[in-house]
Amino acid sequence: MLEASPLDDGWHLRHEGKPFPAVVPGCVHTDLLAAGVIPDPFIGLGEKEVAWVGRREWTYERELPAGPSGHEQTDLVFDGLDTVAEITLNGQPLGRVRNMHRSYRFDVTGLEGPLAVRFVSAYAEAEAVRGKVGDRPSPYAEPYQYLRKMACSFGWDWGPTLVTAGIWRPVRVERWSTARLARVRPLVTVEAGVGVVELRVEVERTRVEAGLTLEARVAGRSARAEVTGTSGVVRVEVPDAEPWWPRGYGGQPLYEVELTLHHGSAPLDVWRRRVGFRSVVLDTSADAHGTGFTLVVNGERLFARGVNWIPDDVFPSRVTRERYRKRLRQAADAGVDLVRVWGGGIYESEDFYDACDELGLLVWQDFPFACAAYPEEQPLRGEVEAEARENVVRLMSHPSLVLWNGNNENLWGFRDWGWEERLGGDSWGEGYYLGVLPRVVAELDPTRPYTAGSPWSGSWEHHPNDPAHGTHHSWDVWNRQDYAEYRSEVPRFVAEFGWQAPPAHATVLRALPGEKLAADSPGMLHHQKAEDGNGKLERGLARHFALPEGDFDRWHYLTQVNQARAVATGIEHWRSHWPVCAGTIVWQLNDCWPVTSWAAIDGDGREKPLYHELRRLYADRLLTFQVRGSELVLAAVNQSGEPWTGTVSLRRMSVEGEVLGTASLELAVGARVVDEVRVPAALEPAGAKEFLVADAGGAPGSGEAASEEGRRAAHFPVPDRDIPYPQPRFEVTVAPGSVTVTAHTLVRDLLLQADRLGPGVRADRGLVTLLPGERVTIGVEGWETPDAAAARAALYCQEPAR
Repeated sequence: MLEASPLDDGWHLRHEGKPFPAVVPGCVHTDLLAAGVIPDPFIGLGEKEVAWVGRREWTYERELPAGPSGHEQTDLVFDGLDTVAEITLNGQPLGRVRNMHRSYRFDVTGLEGPLAVRFVSAYAEAEAVRGKVGDRPSPYAEPYQYLRKMACSFGWDWGPTLVTAGIWRPVRVERWSTARLARVRPLVTVEAGVGVVELRVEVERTRVEAGLTLEARVAGRSARAEVTGTSGVVRVEVPDAEPWWPRGYGGQPLYEVELTLHHGSAPLDVWRRRVGFRSVVLDTSADAHGTGFTLVVNGERLFARGVNWIPDDVFPSRVTRERYRKRLRQAADAGVDLVRVWGGGIYESEDFYDACDELGLLVWQDFPFACAAYPEEQPLRGEVEAEARENVVRLMSHPSLVLWNGNNENLWGFRDWGWEERLGGDSWGEGYYLGVLPRVVAELDPTRPYTAGSPWSGSWEHHPNDPAHGTHHSWDVWNRQDYAEYRSEVPRFVAEFGWQAPPAHATVLRALPGEKLAADSPGMLHHQKAEDGNGKLERGLARHFALPEGDFDRWHYLTQVNQARAVATGIEHWRSHWPVCAGTIVWQLNDCWPVTSWAAIDGDGREKPLYHELRRLYADRLLTFQVRGSELVLAAVNQSGEPWTGTVSLRRMSVEGEVLGTASLELAVGARVVDEVRVPAALEPAGAKEFLVADAGGAPGSGEAASEEGRRAAHFPVPDRDIPYPQPRFEVTVAPGSVTVTAHTLVRDLLLQADRLGPGVRADRGLVTLLPGERVTIGVEGWETPDAAAARAALYCQEPAR
């Protein structure tokens, strides 16, 4: 039977002739940090102080012990090496590697002694490849497109430049005889209501003549097949298999698959995975509005409620199974049902996809290409195909994985960013996205769809980022336009859009200890990586709010409010246009360090107001006021599987709290549809002092405010800067685990910044608007000494212009 022994301990990292203990899996930066050689690059300006690390060569060393006798072959297996390295044993080369996204196996039968992995600087390798294949355009000066490494190691407009090296995934020794399972390709389908698992198997042999048998077991059923040469196919049918559904549409039953390779009656190797039975289709058919882009799971057409995912740490080896599960649980709790793994990162670990399988989170997986022209010559072309083949097979058992995507923004970049002229006919990646990758997916994983890029209109007949065709990235908003412009178009699928805000207050304090905080203080500017990021924040704020001169706390609060408002403007508009628009993917869910960015969850894992706003925006049922032509309508978005019926109360109000008009509307919205009702002209607010409120479930009285779950909508016809808000008056009471606020006036965008009560304190909701007489109870975790005065000091809301 194959025996696997971890080889993660006993490693040392050599620096200036001295060995330091090394943690494997890990990287050079984390080992130097643990040894006290470098400062924490996340704190202050520490990133600049460690830039030298990425330009050095580094060597990991340990002894490869002699193994027990009785096996015919011994393999040394690296699940991931970052990135260009030479592996030697007893001073003799075992091999040279150059791809972070692949695993490697070396025959070390009968060998023992000093084992070394020498990493070349990624910069040196990238510059050597650039010298061979020629220069290619990209938006950043860093040479990330010349080697197969996590692109955002070289920095991004939300990430630090920390160019890593190291043994970043597990390493082990495998000992085996006769044969082993070299590759198992699980094709999981549903045929006429029957779940089918077809395992296409490749074996490696030490004895060609040995007769081999495959036995597969799934859900109490089994099947056997002979191995012919080095391959075999075994198929198991599960007639009573329960379907796997995305969250909100049904359950997520998972079935254990066990495949055993036998020689006679003796088991040689075992492969185990969990699978789920579901079908997935991407509907890109043409219609009266252009070219669609709708995911269809088990025959159900979906509006995808998505978030973009970046590596959760710039040092990916620090992301544990528990951390993946926590972050993805946060996504699911916010109503998310799709996570896009962005192309400037990595193929994530099994822990990521396991959690998505269990939580019912659909996964859109980019191949790792982002925002650059990628050469198609060797040595890159062979590496691209090899990594694609390995990772397609590695991940295809996961039911959560529903889409392969060729790249991020490269087809768009070729057309709009001046690449075509600069390239002058040189290769730039098109052969990957429209050739190599679709061919690999069609050959190895025909059970799920492939799209060439994001954005992509489906063919060169349309502009790559045409909102009427395929996927669309909306970045004129934020970069140049106000977020009100989201309402100017209805894309078929919005795969990227977003708005920046700083991280939570406690995160800022941890990252910038001792600094006098200001929007433009040295540390704040260093932890803002977007081009003119603070300028865009200020201009975006000035369109809606009076700028708080010299008041960092007020600036911090208002920029977080503005982020939530911006994303809400887009999602409410696009959801109200289902099924023409079939999905939104917010940029972005998470951060990889403490930074001002588009994230809903900051680099310390704290939830920004945007996170809580997503809970409302992505709820199954959402009320939203929208303008259709010259008319104001109330759109009721029902993504649940049941009809939405009941009464909606409309109130036209003044900011002083006077009710100026009322009406009741009967709601009768079918499952998975959107309905619109014209707002009576007499209830439309007139001028800056009036607004309109809609509440589902009947006429509300004083008491607990409408929940975050999408059942209240409010329409203010002018920007906040023009609204004569009253001085907010409210009472605050505290109890163990909660803060209750009772409003005596209109209190708009009330926010408890719970981290101001303590770094580990968390609130269960974000922005909430209270009408006079309403109250809200905010759940608070981790607050050991409740105090009403402290709670009041941590509460922020809209105030009269100063």
